[in-house]
Amino acid sequence: MRFADYAKIYITAGRGGNGSAHFRREKFVPRGGPDGGDGGKGGSIVLKGNQQLNTLLDLRYKKYIKAKHGEHGAGSRKTGAGGPDIILDVPLGTVAYDSDSRERLGEITQDEERLVIAEGGKGGLGNWHFKSATNQTPQFAQEGKPGEERTVELELKLIADVGLVGFPNAGKSTLLSALSEAKPKIGDYPFTTLEPNLGVVKFSDYRSFVMADIPGIIEEAHQGKGLGIQFLRHIERNNVLLFMVAADTDIEYEYNALVNELKAYRSDLLEKPRILAITKMDLKQGFKLEEELYFEDEIPVIPISSATGFGVDELRETLWGAIQNAKEQET
Repeated sequence: MRFADYAKIYITAGRGGNGSAHFRREKFVPRGGPDGGDGGKGGSIVLKGNQQLNTLLDLRYKKYIKAKHGEHGAGSRKTGAGGPDIILDVPLGTVAYDSDSRERLGEITQDEERLVIAEGGKGGLGNWHFKSATNQTPQFAQEGKPGEERTVELELKLIADVGLVGFPNAGKSTLLSALSEAKPKIGDYPFTTLEPNLGVVKFSDYRSFVMADIPGIIEEAHQGKGLGIQFLRHIERNNVLLFMVAADTDIEYEYNALVNELKAYRSDLLEKPRILAITKMDLKQGFKLEEELYFEDEIPVIPISSATGFGVDELRETLWGAIQNAKEQET
């Protein structure tokens, strides 16, 4: 299935039904009086969280969505039927914005959670509501209100325990494949990964966590270069950030460059727990780094080789501990 983390839809909620200006007409009941019923409410358009989904692809093909109107009221104070709501299933982590005002309408983070993005119009009141001592036979009823109409932009921010952050060809996809059953595309050239991949990392004692392989960042990605910022937003929903730098590069320079890109995009992302994995250690003689590394911030540094399994178990346990600490701090 193709991945899609953005969709733009044009939605119109249903109009409310008109109230009825009806009068009771029965044999032997003179001057029966007003008994017009209310109009039904128009159908709303609602987002619903579905944990089985991980893409907004379906909504790419539903550009125009319109809910049904409520039915008009009738005599004997009968209320018209309401228009049925339209329910749109979306993956967890979906954020909705009004396209014109950029107002944030809300975010779906839980399975079955619902968010109304266009409210159906209220039905009009029937004429019996307007009867008074001075007006025993009101000849009018309210019209139904129009439903909300707007253009909505949906953005998906993947929810994962660990987000992999690194330049292209840093070994992110290889690590995800080694730690989980995910099968991302792997190749020895930049931008092998063109869309995020999720994998579940399992332990023998039934512990597990979710890891997201985010397409490679390049310098000045926050300005739209390379794959631009289209995937940086996926980092926002991760509890722990795993920075990955290949052993055959200038490790300090690349790590600091990654930090600077995140800082330029959203500085608060650097408040998340960070771990640095030095990848491709099988390219180093004796699996050892010749140089000593110095970083301004104190972070765990773990040399690994996904190809041979060197350091992978240590990394997995370190990630688990960081995830638990992050969750404890949230509570």
